[in-house]
Amino acid sequence: MNDGGGMTFWEHLDVLRGSLIRMLAAAVVAGVVAFVFKDELFGVVLAPSDSGFVTYRLLGAEPFSIQLINTGLTEQFMTHVKVAFVAGALIASPYILYVLFRFISPALYDNERRVSVRLTVAAYAMFIVGLLVNYFVIFPLTVRFLGTYSVSADVENLLTLTSYVDTLAMMSLVFGIVFEIPVVCWLLARFGLLKAEWMSRYRRHAIVAIVAVAAVITPTSDAFTLLVVSLPIWLLYEVSVVIVKKTVVKGKKVKR
Repeated sequence: MNDGGGMTFWEHLDVLRGSLIRMLAAAVVAGVVAFVFKDELFGVVLAPSDSGFVTYRLLGAEPFSIQLINTGLTEQFMTHVKVAFVAGALIASPYILYVLFRFISPALYDNERRVSVRLTVAAYAMFIVGLLVNYFVIFPLTVRFLGTYSVSADVENLLTLTSYVDTLAMMSLVFGIVFEIPVVCWLLARFGLLKAEWMSRYRRHAIVAIVAVAAVITPTSDAFTLLVVSLPIWLLYEVSVVIVKKTVVKGKKVKR
């Protein structure tokens, strides 16, 4: 086990402070860059509100129009700052994880370090996949349905910019977390807290729970969108069953 060179408690605190400063500086610099490239940044953020977005073209959806408005004096500027900060944190996230791991790794054994690397890379990759699935599939369908839904032809939809951005951020975070299911299941299986037999036995219950979760995180009432949201979560569950099964078998072999 690497003890970090025999550093004292205060020396560890100094190293931690330096690591936090570097992580914060990386996020701030990336956020400033994102803030400067405003047109490119909001070109990406607002793309799902346009009927020419790639998802709508692939699905052959009919053209539609969504009008975003601003209702506050400082709303557009604060939204710009908020989106730039989130984008900066996302852009700098690989470096932030690297610095954080550099700080923690000296306290780990070699085998723990290897497992930690695989776990961190897998968790980060699945989080990014969740963001992409939401951006290209779930959020566009949600925007199209809710943005064009009307109880009467006399009522016109005018969506606020804040509402649009907050919904995108919330759904991105939710799906990023949801896509961590295989990683969490692998970790639980490695500690012997989860078995593939249990997951297979309660598959029907899991499907009901998946549909319920999909109905909560997707603010639409149509069956198609509910199916689109439920399907990737169910696939993640099935993948998790396979991962847990292989993890258990591997553990038995090692034990022998």
